Amino acid sequence: MQIKDLTLDEFMNLIRETVEDALQDLLLDPDAGKPLKASFKQQLLTLQEKRRIGETQTLSSSEALKELGLS
Repeated sequence: MQIKDLTLDEFMNLIRETVEDALQDLLLDPDAGKPLKASFKQQLLTLQEKRRIGETQTLSSSEALKELGLS
């Protein structure tokens, strides 16, 4: 079958499926399902606890840029 033989609905579905496939390829997380290193997992848990008890401060994007010397 050639594209010229498709109905408008079939052609639109083909385009939709092609775009969805391309987006899935681009947006997939290559690290999905891989285990975290124990040390990194512990860093995340420590940061989460510090945030919970108020030991960390959230910066606005402009504050973060300034702190990184990018403003």
